[in-house]
Order: sequence, then C-alpha cells, then structure tokens
Amino acid sequence: MKIYTKTGDKGTTALFGGTRVPKHHIRIDSYGTVDELNSHLGLIRDQDIDEHYQELLITVQDKLFIVGAILATDPEKAVLKSGKERLNIEKISSADIELLEQEMDTMNEALPPMTHFVLPGGHQTVSFCHIARCVCRRAERLASALNELEPFEPNALTYLNRLSDYLFVLARKLSYDLQANEIKWIPEKK
Repeated sequence: MKIYTKTGDKGTTALFGGTRVPKHHIRIDSYGTVDELNSHLGLIRDQDIDEHYQELLITVQDKLFIVGAILATDPEKAVLKSGKERLNIEKISSADIELLEQEMDTMNEALPPMTHFVLPGGHQTVSFCHIARCVCRRAERLASALNELEPFEPNALTYLNRLSDYLFVLARKLSYDLQANEIKWIPEKK
C-alpha cells in the first residue's frame, strides 16, 4: 500500500464512504483533532506509569479510532433511506463511557478532595496529561459544532466529554503517585 496517493494534492480528502470534502472541513478538523489526541495518549502511555493506566489508555486509544471513524463518515453514505446502516461502523457503547466513570471514581477515592483549581504541571508526565485533556476538550468542541450541522452517534460526543474528565483525574492521580507538587490556583485578593 502506498502512503502517498496524490488525491489530496488539490486540498480535498475523502470521507469514509467516498465523498470528497475540503481538508479544512469541520469534519476533517474534528477527526484530525481526535487523531492528535490519540497521539498524546500514546505519549502518556509511554511514560513510567502504572501498567493499569497504560492498559486503559490502549483501550481508550482503540475507542478513539472508533470515534474518528464515526466523525470521518459521510452521514448520507452511512444510512440508507430505509434507515438501515450502509457502512459497518462500530459504535461507542454506554459501557465504554461507564468504564471511564468507574476509573475516575476509583482514582478519586485515593485522592485528597479538590478544593481549588490546580495549575497544570508539577511533573512532565502530569503535564502530558493536561495537554491531552486540553486537546480532548478541543476535539469535543469541534465535534459538538459538527454535530449541530450533521448529527452523528451521540455516544461519541459523550465519550469525548467523559474522556476529558478522566484525563483531568488521571493527571491528579499521577501527581499523587509521582509525589509531584500539585499547585493550587488561588486568585489574588485585591
């Protein structure tokens, strides 16, 4: 398989289903940002962190490929007029979302209560987590804008929302595990 096809040389790309759109289309920006997020998760996974988190991040990366496929699909090509699915695209399930919620609940049990916002940083691994959280929020914003124009599988958007929450809690848990200094943001009183 050739990596370069030359089909995008004039600024268009194909969606799943064959429809061509400009490379700056919100759909492309949405799944491109999910791809960027997936790369950041690989960076976190490559750090010296607990094997449980590494394994869960592999699961999340797999789910992000599903989210990407959902976002990369032309909605008109995905469903026939009869309502039957035309393309075989896996879905994000409620169980996928619940897994993130359960993981957050488990991590939160080991953490001190959060009384203030925290400044990102304290350890390189923690910073990678905060960067991924921000990219996840951007992916969610773009996907939300796309969903207003061309609705898609609702659980995909919910998954991105829950994942950004998970990455915040993971950053706090890694700070705790790595004994990194978690700096609280306390606004100056004037």
